[in-house]
Amino acid sequence: MLSIIIVNYRTCELTSQAIRSILKQKVNFKYEIILVDNASGDGSADVLRFEFSQQIDSGLIKFILNQVNEGFAKGNNLGIRKSSGKYILLLNSDTTLEPNVLSACVNVMEKYKQKKGVPIGALGCKVVLPNGKLDHACKRGFPTPLASLYYMLGMHKINPKKYGAYCAAYRDEDEVGEVDCLTGAFMLVPREVIKTVGALDEDYFMYGEDIDWCYRIKQAGFKIIYYPRVKITHFKGGSSSSSKAIKARVIYNMHSTMWLFYKKHYLKQYPILISIAVFSGIVIKYLMSLTVNLVKMLKIDVKNRKILKR
Repeated sequence: MLSIIIVNYRTCELTSQAIRSILKQKVNFKYEIILVDNASGDGSADVLRFEFSQQIDSGLIKFILNQVNEGFAKGNNLGIRKSSGKYILLLNSDTTLEPNVLSACVNVMEKYKQKKGVPIGALGCKVVLPNGKLDHACKRGFPTPLASLYYMLGMHKINPKKYGAYCAAYRDEDEVGEVDCLTGAFMLVPREVIKTVGALDEDYFMYGEDIDWCYRIKQAGFKIIYYPRVKITHFKGGSSSSSKAIKARVIYNMHSTMWLFYKKHYLKQYPILISIAVFSGIVIKYLMSLTVNLVKMLKIDVKNRKILKR
């Protein structure tokens, strides 16, 4: 059986769209959908429960209503604990699956099990944005200090093969093969692997938990496989609000997880000066992102005021 974990947070229409794309899949195995509403508080839980009442009543969808939003990782972990599948699929609520995605990915896992060698610890498909371009988070490298520096300086654009470790430029977007990291928007993991490495780290409230999971999976001796022969579409930022307060919090979460990952996995590996440089770089990038966001918000405010005056 396959257990598909979806965490909903104020993405009612997108979540509905994602579930409907799952229900259209043709598979030769049983599956269940674990839908976790992370205390949306906007009525979306009631709407989803009504729309998919038939599937909930039949047991195809297990609906979990959280009273408090304690983060994306914690919401997924709750779904994992309630699941019963041999394979666990983390699927973002703001995605849609193309036909045959589920059967193709599960079949790859099943066939690979029959071969000798390092087992697959996690598998991801090709993830594209609504404009058809690759969501580079679906195949990437670990954010080591050097790889991150090359990426921040834009050197990966000059020589992708030499300086593109951060975005796994060594692997073509249509090439099947091993990578360091996948995106939590679509990540298929065997239950046995989760028993070995543990579930998602709940210290990551939002962002970074997928990189951390891949790191631990790979450290445990498993392979991380990118399988782009099937794909999904990712409508990124579905759970993000346009309000200044929420945007600022999202930017903070994105950058705080960078330091959390470094502190957890790299701090003891590098000299203190490197760590200071990394921390300073994260702070500078955070302040720059805040400034850019503030300017955008101010421009929107000015534009709206002009419209209201007309």
